[in-house]
Amino acid sequence: MSIKIQKNILLLKYTTFKIGGSAKYFCVAENVDEIKEALEFAEKNKLKVFVLGGGSNLLISDRGFDGIVIRITNYELRIAGNKIICGTGVPLAKLVSKSVKNNLTGLEWTVGIPGTVGGAIVNNAGANGSSMSDVVEEVEVLHKGSTALSGLWNQHKLKSKQCKFSYRNSIFKEEKSYIILNAILKLEKGSEKEGKKIISEYLKLRKEKQPLEYPSAGSVFKNPKVDEKYLKDIIKKYPELKNIAKNNIIPAGWLIEQVEGLKGKKIGGAMISEKHCNFIVNIGNAKAEDVIILISLIKQKIRNKFDIQLVEEIEYLGF
Repeated sequence: MSIKIQKNILLLKYTTFKIGGSAKYFCVAENVDEIKEALEFAEKNKLKVFVLGGGSNLLISDRGFDGIVIRITNYELRIAGNKIICGTGVPLAKLVSKSVKNNLTGLEWTVGIPGTVGGAIVNNAGANGSSMSDVVEEVEVLHKGSTALSGLWNQHKLKSKQCKFSYRNSIFKEEKSYIILNAILKLEKGSEKEGKKIISEYLKLRKEKQPLEYPSAGSVFKNPKVDEKYLKDIIKKYPELKNIAKNNIIPAGWLIEQVEGLKGKKIGGAMISEKHCNFIVNIGNAKAEDVIILISLIKQKIRNKFDIQLVEEIEYLGF
């Protein structure tokens, strides 16, 4: 076996939250052959598999994960005309920098998002009104078939439509039988100067509005969409919402801020950020359990006050 499979590796250092226990098995895979080797090992030992990208948007249990974590570090990145062909492990920071340097536009909104291409596609990551589904043309995957040959992982390509993208969601998030290998992203021609200007504006906004000084998993909840009647009724009570709610979507952070006692609320080492209430931050050795209690408290309070059921954007592992 050419890949090194390690035992009992602490996962918190691989996440932006800096929270979580150990993986029973852990390996780094650089290419499709190594990924297949790791999958064969999992199959042979009847292990659950989790593919780890940049570790953002993820909360790992204090008990860890009783399976194998595969960290894919496929950093291939090439540009052909207005398309970028990139591996699943490419950090978004590198992707946006490379696209702007090559006078391509369409990825500036990813600046400051601490994830990888694969993770961003799985979660259909988005910011500033754009998302991955806007630029993904094709994704190459390993797919575990549900036929008589179900033990086999087949390699094939999916067009954007087949990825079933929706708000912060995709077929890859819904069905765990896919592993993303690489993607083709289709961008528009732009100018490096303009791209750099947009990036600097987005970074400034991010710094002003987000608690970047603490470890976090980014936005905890999806922004809920409400019907027209509900929106009209709530705007009567909170007129400022008229300028905040777009397309019947109310920011989760705004909802949390309206509940007395939630902003800045601490449980153990976890805190609801005072800067942006849709962020739970690790202010010092937070446990996953601290975060879970805060999430549960927020959902309950928002249900009671607004009759809205918040849904998590973050992914859970090992619970």
